[in-house]
Amino acid sequence: MSVPEDLKYSRDHEWVLIEGNIATVGITDHAQAQLGDVVFIELPEEEDDVTKGESFGTVESTKAVADLYAPASGVVVEVNNDLLDNPETVNQDPYGDAWMIKIEISDEVDLENLMDAETYERFIEEAE
Repeated sequence: MSVPEDLKYSRDHEWVLIEGNIATVGITDHAQAQLGDVVFIELPEEEDDVTKGESFGTVESTKAVADLYAPASGVVVEVNNDLLDNPETVNQDPYGDAWMIKIEISDEVDLENLMDAETYERFIEEAE
């Protein structure tokens, strides 16, 4: 299982790449492995507002449907629409081509509860 050091992680298994006031969001390698083969993704539209801790979309796999939760509040500035036609990318490259949305963060305080890679790895181990 891959847990890149340069990312932050939520308790809902989303990863976050923070660049200035933009947060790129996707699901972790652990999450995609738990879901199995991803067959459908629902994402918001650009300019939609998202709220920290609330669902911004869903991922459907052969095993289950899972909500995607915003790690921060803000406005969606970009959506990876390629995933809508190629949802399997989430299984193939969760930290690269399978990013889901980019959020212009409205309050950096929202990011304070995100975990670093080491803490996220412990979080996963404790949950198993």
